[in-house]
Amino acid sequence: MFFVYIVECKDGTLYTGWTIDIDKRLSEHNQGKGAKYTRSRYPVVLKYLEKLESKQQACRREYRIKQMTRAEKIALIRRTL
Repeated sequence: MFFVYIVECKDGTLYTGWTIDIDKRLSEHNQGKGAKYTRSRYPVVLKYLEKLESKQQACRREYRIKQMTRAEKIALIRRTL
């Protein structure tokens, strides 16, 4: 199982990524060991999570989400609440 996720950083920005272990990845982000982007912006809060069957699907979905505007990402998050 693969996951695509969006987290909100402490400065209010949104970060999108993919992983196979969401708990471990969130822990890394919150310890300053995750992506360079989140290292200085932790703690992060999980706002969106999507399960996918393959790495290829996850990478494609991550790419599509990263192409969205902030408003589109917020709308995606709200639709899943």
